[in-house]
Amino acid sequence: MLYFMKKFMEININCDLGEKSVFHSTKHDPDLLKIVNSANIACGFHAGDNETMKNTIKISKKNNVSIGAHPSFNDPKNFGRKRINLPENQIRKLVIDQYEILQNIAQKLDSKVTHIKPHGALNNMACEDLNLSKILAETIFNIDKDLIYLVPTGSRMEEAARKFDMKIACEIFADRNYEDDGNLVSRSKSNAVITDPEKCKKHVLDMIENQSINCLSGKKIKCVIDSICIHGDNIESLETAKQIKKTLEENNICLKSLNNLKKFL
Repeated sequence: MLYFMKKFMEININCDLGEKSVFHSTKHDPDLLKIVNSANIACGFHAGDNETMKNTIKISKKNNVSIGAHPSFNDPKNFGRKRINLPENQIRKLVIDQYEILQNIAQKLDSKVTHIKPHGALNNMACEDLNLSKILAETIFNIDKDLIYLVPTGSRMEEAARKFDMKIACEIFADRNYEDDGNLVSRSKSNAVITDPEKCKKHVLDMIENQSINCLSGKKIKCVIDSICIHGDNIESLETAKQIKKTLEENNICLKSLNNLKKFL
């Protein structure tokens, strides 16, 4: 048992879902939605469509999983992972349009979008660029002040968001390695993704124990951890999610959807 855990400690498990595309199927989404607490749903710009959004929301609702918009660059042929430089007004429109697409579908299903988490290259660029981070934070804050902004912990996105009186949840990645600056190792590198569920579990537990980002070099960067991201776009995701959930529950950690974390109530 991990005796360092605080009594009644809360953690959220989130996953990117509804990402049907030529790169990825949604085959395991129903099973993942029985495990995770919050779903970041593709809004059709990098993956997914109206049908996948509807299905993901319905299954999320059935499992008491909170839903969030997962906005990206409008680049389905690259799954939203190609870096694109856009003017501020277009960045704002990207985020607003994708939020509204998902929210309109959610309302028809008597549900509600409660968080936003940028996807892929948009997220990675904002982690490095404070100006882009400010644009995203301000845009999300102006959409709805009750929206939770899910950001990589220790990033420029967290830094920018803290300048606004907004709800911020900081995440670590179960299946990704980190560089010494706290950013994710680029997917262009062979060691970017951790595919072994056992290694993912150890990676997560080490970070929670130390309340730090564990970099590939061995460096540790102190941080805030509210949520654990498990990517839904690799075949090991389901087993990784199962093992992480089981281990956290065994260590008396309370798993909650983002909107039910005490810090947001």
